[in-house]
Amino acid sequence: MSKVIFDLDVLRSFVTGMDLGSFAKAADRLGRSTSAVSAQIRKLEEQAGMAIFRKAGRGLALTEAGETMLAYARRLLDLNDEAVTALHGMTSEGWLRVGMQEDFAEKLLPAALGRFARAHPKVRIEARLGRNNDLLDRVARGQLDFALAWDNGSAAPFKTDIATLPVRWIAPGTGMAIPTSEDGALPLVSFDDGCWFRSVGTAALDRAGRAWRITLTSPSLSGLWAGVEAGLGLTLRTSIGLSSGVRVLEEGTNGLPPLPSISLAIYRKDATLDPVAERLIDIVTDGVRDLT
Repeated sequence: MSKVIFDLDVLRSFVTGMDLGSFAKAADRLGRSTSAVSAQIRKLEEQAGMAIFRKAGRGLALTEAGETMLAYARRLLDLNDEAVTALHGMTSEGWLRVGMQEDFAEKLLPAALGRFARAHPKVRIEARLGRNNDLLDRVARGQLDFALAWDNGSAAPFKTDIATLPVRWIAPGTGMAIPTSEDGALPLVSFDDGCWFRSVGTAALDRAGRAWRITLTSPSLSGLWAGVEAGLGLTLRTSIGLSSGVRVLEEGTNGLPPLPSISLAIYRKDATLDPVAERLIDIVTDGVRDLT
């Protein structure tokens, strides 16, 4: 049996079509005709030797083999693009100024910066971890090239949503009781006033007719985790970047009201950045996809 060698152009059409939800949109994005992209997808399925797609209503969805193919296609394209970037980026120099929420400091930032630095050893990076409003303000003033931040509804001209995550109630770790108070008010640990997560949580409690009170505020995420771990109250966050001493509560636990989702976005200082900055954005976006 001869070895199958997948065509990277075909894989790129496949991945782009799945990301955009349409192979017609992929054709437009890649500068090809729709018929050419359709032919590429047929070729991919022939090379795979099994069905990649299945009918789902009026559209198409991936089979189990298709899901596996998509995961490997992303990895192959990432490796190819990283090799190209590394060869062309050996001589790239300068500074990149990046902002990121504290939630991603441990699980995303080191891997993303390490991967980028291997391809661009001469580019120096200034990484700032901070609160949402501060990050967005610095992007707007051109003090950061881009930031990974929560979409809290603030107007921003150069924003690209990359993920949507459910907001969850966060309690002390396994084996610890859910905090309560003698007067029945739910104790909360929170950032100071103006925090989107705090506003969403207290609004949900108000709608449910449940009393609450703030028992601890902190300017840092580590302070929130410390307060929750100590049993001072619950807090609200997504399931990304949690401290080892806290846990996500199942929806409806102790009669807690449901919470909405929040979008995570890349905020650029300009509509388009130079290719080196865009490459780091791609790496960060890939890292977010892996976490979610």
